[in-house]
Amino acid sequence: MDLNTFPTKGNLILAKNSLVFSKQGYELMDKKRNILIRELMELIDSAKDIQAELDETFSAAYRALQKANIEMGIYNVEELSHAIPEENSIRIKTRSIMGTEIPLVEYDEKKDTTPSYGFYDTRLSLDEACKHFNKVKELTIRLSMIENAAYRLATNIKKTQKRANALKNITIPYYSTLTVTIANALEEKEREEFTRLKVIKSTKENKKSRK
Repeated sequence: MDLNTFPTKGNLILAKNSLVFSKQGYELMDKKRNILIRELMELIDSAKDIQAELDETFSAAYRALQKANIEMGIYNVEELSHAIPEENSIRIKTRSIMGTEIPLVEYDEKKDTTPSYGFYDTRLSLDEACKHFNKVKELTIRLSMIENAAYRLATNIKKTQKRANALKNITIPYYSTLTVTIANALEEKEREEFTRLKVIKSTKENKKSRK
């Protein structure tokens, strides 16, 4: 048997304190969940906008690439593509939203503004294709960051919801019931003690009156 369930004033105080802490914990979990849900909704909206822009940019990039292939020849375009350097400037940092680590992806955008090929014997369509594909890279980085953050937020929301439900449906009712049970038991003891004292007092008075 749990000693904390015995009807004593000390256990009543402990039960009341636990009930207060449980209610405060539930309020905090509820606030955290609402904040995370709001952040998640904003990320979802951003992801939709970026995905739409990404699709449009992809289409423009491939149109420009097809035009460059026609104007310059597929072989020449392929040879020039080998001059494009490998992307190695991407850095991943994190920030915290209510305890959830959210990735922050950074990269050197200035590298994309300088062509990696000469202008001799090239066409404007190739420049357009490079510009659009660089935009595709930027949007892909942003989209991956947002999708990763959304996944982490959704996972944390699920955990927070479970904890809030446990506090609301298990912990708070338990300590509420325990507080009432102990309080009622103590009141019953006080009534019994009061009755006992009255009986003792009455017995003493009767003895005195007989004398």
